[in-house]
Amino acid sequence: MEILLTAIGIIFLLLIMIFAVKYIISAILNNKIAAYQNDTMQKYYEEVENMYLQVRRWRHDYKHHIQTMKAHLFMKQYEELDLYLNELDKDLSSLDTVIKTGNVRIDAILNSKLGIAASKNISVNVKAIVPVSLPFPETDLCAVIGNLLDNAIEACLKEADTKKRFIRIYIDILKNHLYIYVANSMNNNIKKIGRTYISTKTGGHGFGIMSIDKVVKRYNGYIKRAHEEDVFATEIMLNL
Repeated sequence: MEILLTAIGIIFLLLIMIFAVKYIISAILNNKIAAYQNDTMQKYYEEVENMYLQVRRWRHDYKHHIQTMKAHLFMKQYEELDLYLNELDKDLSSLDTVIKTGNVRIDAILNSKLGIAASKNISVNVKAIVPVSLPFPETDLCAVIGNLLDNAIEACLKEADTKKRFIRIYIDILKNHLYIYVANSMNNNIKKIGRTYISTKTGGHGFGIMSIDKVVKRYNGYIKRAHEEDVFATEIMLNL
């Protein structure tokens, strides 16, 4: 009887230790994910701020550009005018902010990421509608979209042929849910454990993936990842 009680006591202590270790690991992981989210959001804010600074600079220089073009036109320097217009077109394309979802913060993060994609010779196709008001913090949605596009851009850059690089983004409201779809080109370098996709980043920390999953779980959402030849796609549904 004493042996049985001792065995039960040992098992009980082992269970407590297992739960304690799991709790500690979970707490450490949550802290790391939180720190990663904070660092990521700071990076997003800096990207957006840089984008707006570029727009402000371009607006500030607008009158000077007009005066220069008028001077070329007045002196009939048509070739110089054409070259100047081409230079302005290249400059302006780097701050293209045509994506308007209906939500200002999401517009900012989307346009920031699309500007980065364009600078990396990645073809992007976007259709996005986001409610002005959301039932959860906009920062969480920014984190999801930002991480999705960071991962998509990183995957595209592994494709040496720039003509094959692409990102497709579709965001819409479907049956009281916010539907998010992001697909991108890839080089088939996929890591999985069972049904779970693992980050291929150096070190393989994958905090971006975990950050997305955490937000989706927090709001009882749905997420599905899949890949076919040369294409990786993520679908997310968040209850509105």
